[in-house]
Amino acid sequence: MAQKVIKIMFLGDIVGKPGRFAVKKYIEKMEDSRPDFIIANAENASHGFGLTQKNYEELLSYGIDCFTSGNHIWDKREIFTYIDGAARLIRPINYPKGTSGKGFRVIEKNGYKIGVINLLGRTFMNIGESCWEETEEAITEMKKETPIVIMDIHAEASAEKICLGKYYGELEVSAVIGTHTHVQTSDERIYNNFCGYITDVGYCGDINGVIGMDYSVSLNRLKTSIPERLDISDSGEYEVNGVILRIDSETGRTESIERIKERIIKEEERL
Repeated sequence: MAQKVIKIMFLGDIVGKPGRFAVKKYIEKMEDSRPDFIIANAENASHGFGLTQKNYEELLSYGIDCFTSGNHIWDKREIFTYIDGAARLIRPINYPKGTSGKGFRVIEKNGYKIGVINLLGRTFMNIGESCWEETEEAITEMKKETPIVIMDIHAEASAEKICLGKYYGELEVSAVIGTHTHVQTSDERIYNNFCGYITDVGYCGDINGVIGMDYSVSLNRLKTSIPERLDISDSGEYEVNGVILRIDSETGRTESIERIKERIIKEEERL
C-alpha cells in the first residue's frame, strides 16, 4: 500500500562545480532518509551559466528526479541539441510557442506521479510572456493525472513571487517555490491551508563569494560599471539550500515545509 504522506525535496539553484559537489555529498549523506522525490533548479549548474548535457546527466546520477530552470537555461548553446529529449528537464512555460523544451511535466516514480511546472517572473527581468491561461491549463492538465503539483517561480521581485504564491495556492498547487535571487528567505509558510510556499529557496554552491560568483570580480563590476565576465567562487566552503515538503499523496495538500541550510566543507572530503 502506498504511503499517504510523501517527502519531496526541492534544492535551490545549483551554481557551478561547487554546487554540484555540495549537492552530491548532501544527497549521499541522507542515505536511508532520502526523500521520495528530488527537484533541483539547474540553470546555473554549468560554470554558473546554463546546463550542459554532461552536467545534466551527472546530476541525474546523483538521484535528482527533475530539474527546473530559468532565464539562464539558454546560455550554453548545446541546450538546443538535447533539451527536447531530456525527459527530466523543464524550461519556463512562458516562452513563445515553438520554443524548444517543455514548461511542465508529470514524472512517475515508485508508484507516485509528481507534476512540476516552471514559471519565469516578469518584473525587473524584461523577459517572458504573460501566460496566465496557458499556466492554468497546464495545472489543470497535470491534475488530471496527479493531485501533486510543484511550481518553481523563477523571479527577481519578492512581491511578484508572494502574489503569485497566493494566487496559485488558491488553485491548489501543492507548493510554490521561489528561485533566482540565490538568497534563502525565512518566510516559509502554507497558503490557503494547502500550498507550501517560500519566496526564495536559496542556492547550492560556494558561500564565500557573491551568490556563488567570485567576490573580486563582482566588486570590480560594481566599482567600474564595466561588464567583466563573472567567474565561479570556489573557497572549498559550500552550502546546500532547499526545502523539504511533506505532501498528502491523496489530496496534494502540503502538510509541512521545512528549510534546508547545510554546510559542506570540501577539505573534509580530502579532495
